[in-house]
Amino acid sequence: MKEAAIQMDHPALAKRMFDLALALPGLAVAAPIVLVAMALIRATSQGPAIFAQERVGRHEQPFRCYKLRTMYVNTPHVATHEVAVSAITPLGAFLRRFKIDELPQLWNVVIGQMSMVGPRPCLPGQEELVRHRRTLGIFSLRPGITGLAQVRGIDMSNPQRCAETDAEYMHAISLREDLRLIVRTIL
Repeated sequence: MKEAAIQMDHPALAKRMFDLALALPGLAVAAPIVLVAMALIRATSQGPAIFAQERVGRHEQPFRCYKLRTMYVNTPHVATHEVAVSAITPLGAFLRRFKIDELPQLWNVVIGQMSMVGPRPCLPGQEELVRHRRTLGIFSLRPGITGLAQVRGIDMSNPQRCAETDAEYMHAISLREDLRLIVRTIL
């Protein structure tokens, strides 16, 4: 019985070790980039350089997701696809284009709130997406910095399609698939 439990936990443990093997050195490499970006954010717009926002995590537990701030301070807290382009700072557009704004999420990975690959974390107010993900069992996974839906260009503006793509990833999950999605995200 104990052996069966160990075998069941093996894929989850392997994924967690994979995440740490990438996130820890990733943090070391990203730290100077993040520090320069933070200084530029503070120099070019008012407000904090790091943006922390409540997101829905594994088992629907809320957590604070960290990003470099790419929008003006008084921008409403809504899904990215609902924000006017004029709310994004000029520097923010650059940071988003090259995914630099996502680098602080490596910390979320290190502390176990996120994974390198998984469904992108949504806001609690994205009720339709939360409902679809709940129905499909997606919340059994840690949210990811990148994922299959993101690589395919599917954003959260289509909640059902996004959740179905997350489910497709969930059923094909493997370290090889995670590595493939990370490479596709970078390229």
